[in-house]
Amino acid sequence: MQTLISIIIALIIFSVLVLIHEFGHFIVAKKCGVVVNEFSVGMGPRLLSRVAKSGTRYSIKALPLGGSCAMLGEDEDNAEEGSFNSKPLWARMAIVVAGPFFNFILAFLLALIVIGYNGVDISYVSKVTEGSNAYEAGLREGDRITKYNGATVSVGREIYLEDYVSPLDGSDISVTFVRDGKKQTISYAPDSEERYIVGISYYETDPKATISSVPEGSAMDQAGVVAGDEVVEINGTKISTGKDLKEYIDAHPFGKEEINITVKRNNKEKKVVVVPQMTKLYSSGFVYNLARDKQSVGGVLKYSLVEVRYEINTVLKSLKMLVTGKVSANEVSGPVGIVNVIGDTYNQTKSEGFMVTLFTMINLAIMLSANLGVMNLLPIPALDGGRLFLYIVELIIRRPIPKEKEGMIHFIGFILLMVLMVFLIFNDIRKIIL
Repeated sequence: MQTLISIIIALIIFSVLVLIHEFGHFIVAKKCGVVVNEFSVGMGPRLLSRVAKSGTRYSIKALPLGGSCAMLGEDEDNAEEGSFNSKPLWARMAIVVAGPFFNFILAFLLALIVIGYNGVDISYVSKVTEGSNAYEAGLREGDRITKYNGATVSVGREIYLEDYVSPLDGSDISVTFVRDGKKQTISYAPDSEERYIVGISYYETDPKATISSVPEGSAMDQAGVVAGDEVVEINGTKISTGKDLKEYIDAHPFGKEEINITVKRNNKEKKVVVVPQMTKLYSSGFVYNLARDKQSVGGVLKYSLVEVRYEINTVLKSLKMLVTGKVSANEVSGPVGIVNVIGDTYNQTKSEGFMVTLFTMINLAIMLSANLGVMNLLPIPALDGGRLFLYIVELIIRRPIPKEKEGMIHFIGFILLMVLMVFLIFNDIRKIIL
């Protein structure tokens, strides 16, 4: 039953995201005078259909999987009046960009709902360790951080993202903050200490002690623990929440002795033996705010834009980590993995009540909508970004690319995307089975 609910929720989210994406293409195509043969909700055979006076067929189809926008002459060398290819280059570029742009608009609108109801985690300093290098450099509780190691930040999660993408390694930390309306910039060396660690990341506020990431080569990685596993017991002590996990680790610092940990994966428990590793750890010397505070109307608007920026940056930085090898391809999720994440998130939050579950799902939709927008803008053939790239080339060389060559480029891109999709689905299933 839970699997069915997860699939239904995932279908609803994906369908809305794809439908809004296609609506972006549709509305801009109409504004540019392109004939839209059909705009459909869903895929497969038609259930309901009506042809408007404009000639556009509006359809509801059997499979609740997104939608489509079929434009006249979109994939043909057709220059008749009203066809896609009869329009000037700027119009074709606008139509192509409109789909991803509408995904960003949707992310912004959903962020308005979440931030209007829950507030936002403004990047205030909530605590500075007295005697730390940050304290000696002049950072104090209540300072609002605006830049962290060169990156513009407005919410606490953006600081977390920077530390995740570029972990502290002994290099100086640069912090720009505002205090009493005055902006200051400081630079200082991170604090360091050597201690035994197992190598996991998790959220203290998690209603279950779910592992969010496992660094490659860490003690947990060597023991076979993967991101998404749920810690349920450590050395005989039951663990139920992220708070339990933090309290246990605080009360029982790891040493060189082996640790017996039980994790749950796909509702099956697995016992592992973990050998902590002596590691030099660096810290910034301060704690930043992750609690959400209610905002004025102006604040809601401002931080909803910040939310979209954060999600876009997360996707771009994650792609960079993948390309540079900081993240293994095995950690990338495809459709099955995303459905699994949605299901796990639903199961973790449903006990917290309807509103918590609803807003958690909306947060997931914000992330996925921004993700869809960014991925579609990548210069990959067969995607919107691939088309946009070819139009930019056309703009530079001042002549259109022959349709047969453009079609071949997109066909090759489509085949590569299908191969990637098969790999991701296989990877998702492998992670579930293992």
